[in-house]
Amino acid sequence: MALLAAVGVARPAPAGERVRLVAYTALEIEQLDPIRRAVEAAVPEVEIAWLRDSTGLVTDRLLAEKAAPQADLLIGLAASSLIQVKAAGLLDPYRPAGAEALRPAFRDPVTPYSWTGMDAYLGVICFNVEVADRHRIPRPSFWRDLLGPTLKGRVVMPDPAASGTGYLLVAAWLQTLGEEDGWAFMDALDANVDAYLPSGSSPCREAAAGRQAAGLSFDMRAAAEKAAGAPIDIVVPLDGTGWETEGVAVVAGRPHRALARRVADWAASREANALYARSFAIVAHPGLAAPPPVYPAHAEARMIRTDRDWTARNRPRILAEWRRRYGAKVRAP
Repeated sequence: MALLAAVGVARPAPAGERVRLVAYTALEIEQLDPIRRAVEAAVPEVEIAWLRDSTGLVTDRLLAEKAAPQADLLIGLAASSLIQVKAAGLLDPYRPAGAEALRPAFRDPVTPYSWTGMDAYLGVICFNVEVADRHRIPRPSFWRDLLGPTLKGRVVMPDPAASGTGYLLVAAWLQTLGEEDGWAFMDALDANVDAYLPSGSSPCREAAAGRQAAGLSFDMRAAAEKAAGAPIDIVVPLDGTGWETEGVAVVAGRPHRALARRVADWAASREANALYARSFAIVAHPGLAAPPPVYPAHAEARMIRTDRDWTARNRPRILAEWRRRYGAKVRAP
């Protein structure tokens, strides 16, 4: 899927009034306009032009543009991607005003400070109880329960090369099980997978619509589908689940760095985090989370201990091996 250019772009302003900043993002489409409006109210000298796609595709585009970056800002991109592009020398070293008030897991721990977390999301199973009843499929409690024979051809998950959700799941299995057992688990899971889909939302939508029994997705997509009436249980496996932080960073070498840094200041603010909390159950600023009633109360407690540097450093190798093993079932967008 090509990047969706100019999603939610402000109306053109008369010359000299506002500076257009290009922001690459992997946020959901419905989140873009509220954030754009808030940014432009806080920093009225700028207008935000979004370029949006799935996490993996945004990351690959950034790395491909290394010699001539096109983005001014990264807003809502996975921390493991931000670590990877930082290592490539693409981020401006900048600590936003107020970053010290954020939870430690949402602050860049490695000098020079270059990215700041906004929210976190975690892997879940969207489990359609009506499909399960028809086919006598037991409700999964652990990841290994997805390997049962009643789920053959009835599981979908995101393509980790395209989707941040897909990659966090793969990276988590490899970290918690070890690489040999992690690949063995995914080999067995692949026997039950019908297709690998191009976004983190798609598998949950497939399960919510009754086209599949189990869709591996992320927490807030599952909560949105359930709140809209879908007959799904939101399963956060008892053996723990992978998770990811999304963050903001300023791209190095662009002409409007001072304005981009002011946007980063806003993105780290309590006001901005209150806006993120409308879409995410876990946000960087303490005390602002307001998860919906359908959100699993135990979800955050089941987030695994994860090594984000390992996740970022090993992404090319892991994805190459994943494609070799399972790429035949990737569904094109």
